[in-house]
Amino acid sequence: MRTEHGPSTLRLCANQELLLAVRSRWTQIFALVFAGLALSVAASGYILSGGSGMQDFARTSASLVQLVLLLVPLASIVMGVLALTPDRGGAEILYAQPVRRGSVLVGTLAGLFGALVGAQAIGFGAAGLVIFARAGSGGLGGFVVVALGSAVLTAVFLSLAALVSVGQIGRRRVRALAVALVAWFVLALLVDVAALALASLLRSGDASRLLITSVLVNPIGAVRTGALLSIEGTGAFGAASLALLRFTHGPTGAAFLIAASLVLWISIPLAFAARRLSRADIA
Repeated sequence: MRTEHGPSTLRLCANQELLLAVRSRWTQIFALVFAGLALSVAASGYILSGGSGMQDFARTSASLVQLVLLLVPLASIVMGVLALTPDRGGAEILYAQPVRRGSVLVGTLAGLFGALVGAQAIGFGAAGLVIFARAGSGGLGGFVVVALGSAVLTAVFLSLAALVSVGQIGRRRVRALAVALVAWFVLALLVDVAALALASLLRSGDASRLLITSVLVNPIGAVRTGALLSIEGTGAFGAASLALLRFTHGPTGAAFLIAASLVLWISIPLAFAARRLSRADIA
């Protein structure tokens, strides 16, 4: 039987997954929660200081960074695992079709990426419109960078979801979800804490190298550094980000290394997942 592949197959799978994801209650809940939290963040600064009204784009962007770093990776990897681990019967029917498994995988991820980024756009758009109406357009560039960083993190953690899921297709979804949650916990929380703890025990040079490595090998840390660099320059940086700037001799070199790290985080897990899927026995 001839195996069909190419843009048409990928587009068909992407459109189908996009439709399913948009109709999913989980995607709709994520969109509502993200929009509500984004609006709350925009209003929180003045409220907490005893005033009223909305923060401007610059303050909102800085406040939104941590929300994006925690919520977007978690939602992306969990929803990616759920989408990529259908029940055994569904998996057998899907991968028995005369199409390349890699095209099905990439198309599914593309459709889910579109749905999740669209859900995030609702939140950023709602907050952005309110901020613009109340506080003007000052700091809009940083706000856009945070939104782009959110989309990049979505791609990274969907790629990781693919790597986690391909060995569990048609088998144990709970195990895949458990591994996904552990991966999120390690990258979102444990890496930074462990790096800072170890750096405090090392000499200055070794500590700097460790902190630089912790930024580049952790996609969440890389997005955090890039977002803060665009919003506030070096004023709000922590030890790891400042060490990276010293190593790269400025923001341009740091931006290049951050971009390279994120591209590798998207492409390498996806390539391994596609290769593993092509050899998997799903019958």
